[in-house]
Amino acid sequence: MEYRKLGKTSLEVSKICLGTMTWGEQNTEEEAHQQLDRALEAGVNFIDTAEMYPVPPKAETQGLTEEYLGSWLNKRGKRDDLVLASKVVGRSDMNYLRGGPRLNASQIKEACEASLKRLQTDYIDLYQVHWPERKTNFFGQLGYKYRDDQDAIAIEETLTALNELVKEGKVRHLGISNETPWGMHEYLRVAAEKQLPRIQSIQNPYNLLNRTFEVGLAEMAIREDVGLLAYSPLGFGVLSGKYLNQAKPSGARLTLYERFQRYTSPLAEKTTRHYVELAKKLDMDPAQMALAFVNDRPFVTSNIIGATTLEQLESNLASAEITLTEEQLEAIERIHLEQPNPCP
Repeated sequence: MEYRKLGKTSLEVSKICLGTMTWGEQNTEEEAHQQLDRALEAGVNFIDTAEMYPVPPKAETQGLTEEYLGSWLNKRGKRDDLVLASKVVGRSDMNYLRGGPRLNASQIKEACEASLKRLQTDYIDLYQVHWPERKTNFFGQLGYKYRDDQDAIAIEETLTALNELVKEGKVRHLGISNETPWGMHEYLRVAAEKQLPRIQSIQNPYNLLNRTFEVGLAEMAIREDVGLLAYSPLGFGVLSGKYLNQAKPSGARLTLYERFQRYTSPLAEKTTRHYVELAKKLDMDPAQMALAFVNDRPFVTSNIIGATTLEQLESNLASAEITLTEEQLEAIERIHLEQPNPCP
């Protein structure tokens, strides 16, 4: 397993990160523990979770993912072997979270302390803002149009609150998620001007069906040393090819939950078919080819994989051993140029 520096910190994180958002919904506590055991055995030291997990978010399951991770930590005693990342929810309609979550000082403190309790740990290595407080484009929104958001909590206030957690030793480093180039710039500007902690990472979607990160954020990630933690590297599993021809595999996410439509358009299926056919031509597993592409992009610090079975996990982990050749990358690029970003 290859390890990479997390931003400008001294932390070294595995290029494969274990995502956890199915734990408590599609996965039991025992299955979560099995995934953790196998991931660590393979050299993974980076685990990503969030206060709102599992997904789809519901009041009755909220926090279970962190609880499962916490019970494993309590049982195994491996805390010092891991780089643990979690997230605080931004403004949303999840009113069961603190009466309506906001990114102000009191709520950030409350959220962090609740996560620490569920995780059964004294500190979180990387604490991330799950999405912006302001009204902007994320989760696939296109065509930016300014909307009045004068009531939004300012980034300076959010960053100042996060700094208090750092000073208290509850958080080591900070990151952002589902952010825009302006948002990354503003976090960096405020940190520099106000002598507050700088962000070390950005967690955004990135996969063969959605390479929009390359347009404005990739250059910033490299030049500012704020690497990408890529989520949805398989586009909700679509790039494995298992949903082609309207297939509905038993127990699969898109079979169970109609809300996940981002990677299911006719154009997405057409483009996915091209990538799957290319993988078969190259005698590669389609999912492993898609993951290997993400793994070695120069702006990616770590690739967040997710699995509901140990078989899927084994396959995803194996992608870390694959290096695509220039010829293979050129073939991927030809498909991308024919239909760039069908699922932004």
